[in-house]
Amino acid sequence: MITAIRQNVATILSELPEGVELVAAAKTRTPEEILEAVEAGVKIIGENYVQEAVRAYEVVGRKAKWHFIGTLQRHNVRRKTVEAFDMIETVDSLTIALEIDKRCGQVNKVMPVLIEINSGREEQKSGVFPENSERLVREISTLQNIKVMGLMTMGPRFGNPADSMPYFVETKRVFERIKRLNLPNVEMKYLSMGMTNSYKIAIEEGANIVRIGSKIFGERDYGSL
Repeated sequence: MITAIRQNVATILSELPEGVELVAAAKTRTPEEILEAVEAGVKIIGENYVQEAVRAYEVVGRKAKWHFIGTLQRHNVRRKTVEAFDMIETVDSLTIALEIDKRCGQVNKVMPVLIEINSGREEQKSGVFPENSERLVREISTLQNIKVMGLMTMGPRFGNPADSMPYFVETKRVFERIKRLNLPNVEMKYLSMGMTNSYKIAIEEGANIVRIGSKIFGERDYGSL
């Protein structure tokens, strides 16, 4: 039986250009829904919360890779966090990076990370402002248990998808500038931009990772949260 999730995954994967990776944003989704998406071809699961990831991992296991895509605070960076994830996409301060580095050192692991760029320079949102990003990447590049693999940004979640374009253009500009620096321990391979409403524009502006949730799983039932 082809379910809605399976059909949605198949449709999205058929539309993505070669070289663009799909992260299934699985916030609030059940382990069974996530497993269904993986069995349909999803290779990367994005989770906002460590505990949700741990529950889903018990069902899905290593059939997929696990990316942390939520807001990360220092007290949330524990040994379980760095053990659970294959990449952390939301590093936006040296404080967070130092804590990840310490925890990874305890388990003998090098964590691939993306630097989150606050491309809209919105004080209420997480992410480093574009003009401060190079300094942060230089600082993190000295750590032994972290490897910077690129950048991530969030465009507007709602509204006209075209409104996201300036966010993506700005982040791609930062990405290319940092890439040209050829810093040690910095690969600048991934540019994670775009969600369900904006991923097509993000791809046009250079994204090679897109985070899609509701277009895979359907809209969330916020009343049950």
